[in-house]
Amino acid sequence: MASMPSSSTPPPLRWVPAFLLMVIIFFISSLPGNRLPFFGAWDLYIKKGGHALGFGLLGLAYYYALPQRLSVGYQWVLAFMMAILFALSDEFHQSFVEGRTSSLIDVVIDGVGAAVALTLGAFYSLNSNSKSIS
Repeated sequence: MASMPSSSTPPPLRWVPAFLLMVIIFFISSLPGNRLPFFGAWDLYIKKGGHALGFGLLGLAYYYALPQRLSVGYQWVLAFMMAILFALSDEFHQSFVEGRTSSLIDVVIDGVGAAVALTLGAFYSLNSNSKSIS
């Protein structure tokens, strides 16, 4: 996300980044196992890192789409819960894709990525000079 939403951004448009990330995650999860790239010795780290990064970005997209009038803590919890729910639905969806499996470990990794990104985003929000209210 290049810039934070301002009070001039219509609330429905604030959801566009989250929607796009959900589409991208769904598309990647729809790829059969034999169509996924293999990264050699780094494969596990890159793929699990991708989980954390993707859901970190999704958590931030949810956080910044939520009304800014909510407390930072409430936004954090709500965005985190939304990211976890999407992670669970993503793993369920993946269980139907040929050559793929679902894993609660992946949901944990997704949750850690979302929690770290949301904590950084909340810290930024609390320390920002921005006065945008919506």
